[in-house]
Amino acid sequence: MDIQRNDYVERLYAKSWNGKVKIITGIRRCGKSYLLSHLYKQFLMDKGVEKDCFVEMDLEEDSNTSYRNPLVLSEYVKARCKNKRRNYYVFIDEIQRCYKVKNTDIDESLVPEEDRDLLYTTFYDVLNGLRKQPNIDVYVTGSNSKMLSTDVVTYFRDRGSEIRVYPLSFAEYCSHTGSDTYTALGKYLTYGGMPLAVLESGEQAKRDYLADLHKNVYMKDIVDRYKLKDDIVIDALTDAVYSAVGSLSNPTKFANTINTVMGQKTTDKTIKAYLGYLEDAYLISVAERYDVKGKRYFENIKKYYAMDLGLRNARLNFRQQERSHLMENLIYNELIHRGYRVDVGVVEVQRMVEGKRQQAQYEIDFVVNTGTEQIYIQSALHVDTKEKMEQETFSLRHTRDSFRKMVILDGNELPWMNDEGVQFIGVIPFLLDRSLI
Repeated sequence: MDIQRNDYVERLYAKSWNGKVKIITGIRRCGKSYLLSHLYKQFLMDKGVEKDCFVEMDLEEDSNTSYRNPLVLSEYVKARCKNKRRNYYVFIDEIQRCYKVKNTDIDESLVPEEDRDLLYTTFYDVLNGLRKQPNIDVYVTGSNSKMLSTDVVTYFRDRGSEIRVYPLSFAEYCSHTGSDTYTALGKYLTYGGMPLAVLESGEQAKRDYLADLHKNVYMKDIVDRYKLKDDIVIDALTDAVYSAVGSLSNPTKFANTINTVMGQKTTDKTIKAYLGYLEDAYLISVAERYDVKGKRYFENIKKYYAMDLGLRNARLNFRQQERSHLMENLIYNELIHRGYRVDVGVVEVQRMVEGKRQQAQYEIDFVVNTGTEQIYIQSALHVDTKEKMEQETFSLRHTRDSFRKMVILDGNELPWMNDEGVQFIGVIPFLLDRSLI
């Protein structure tokens, strides 16, 4: 049975034949290739596109290593698309496997040092060339955010469209498993949404798959890609980040934890670089800290979240599964899946403490930027007492603005609003109904 990902298929179709390269990025094994070569291809065929109008190339396959030369790849695609009376869909998987080729026809000594990169032909050149062909619509996938997502702006500017793919959302997970939503939520918080983990039938098989994937694919990729001498510090950092999901931190704090608690020697400079490696591999996501009243960002401290809870839990051997932290991470992931920019909010409030006026900072879990408004969201397991209600809504009430305010609770609770205009809703209906935000 296929796992349907209709939202991504619709996004791809909306961008078809727009004259740009469609660049599908995301963590390895999240289903990018399956989305493109199976779900999207079948969608197009159902609309009447003939099978021989697809040109597909998987650059991870050993049999296709020669096509990692961008010039060879370009010639292959052009030869397959030579009938100018037909329209072709070109799907290239793991495009970052292409290497650059030096142009030997130019005397390098005549080229200024700062322009030496222009001596090389790269896959960017090839893709820009192909996208100009009126009968070719180009789609590529890639798993390295530094090579693709960041450089889209630099190399493609307005000539590329990025579609970020994530592990299965809770709604996608439920549509496949068909189990009752509360049971599904517990399993999703434990094993996450990596497609092949979802398809595994037994719990031990899920655990083994996720642990092996994290260790032998993601961490090995990072060590190999950045030529790290050993994996001790990056391993320790990964554990520290996963243990602190939803907590405010920075490179210095992580370095101190690794040095004192884990007995390793490192610096905040090294940790800052390693955090970038984890983010580039899509293992973690970073939320900036934003002063709601002052309209400014804090640069020295942020929140870090796991891209997939199953991978996070497997890395920690399924320990440290505090539901409040997992639910906060889940809500953050859902918001970025939906395409919103999400910050961590800070509200500065003056309060009287023992007769003295004190200034203090209070946190709003998420400041969601929808494009037309901001929405403030708190994650809370429950508000079953007056004191808990006061605690969870305090920062929301002190923003002193008219933006929507929401508290997401554990369970199936239907939406309701208190007298102060704060909306309350269970996490399950929130995850399943996008119209609620």
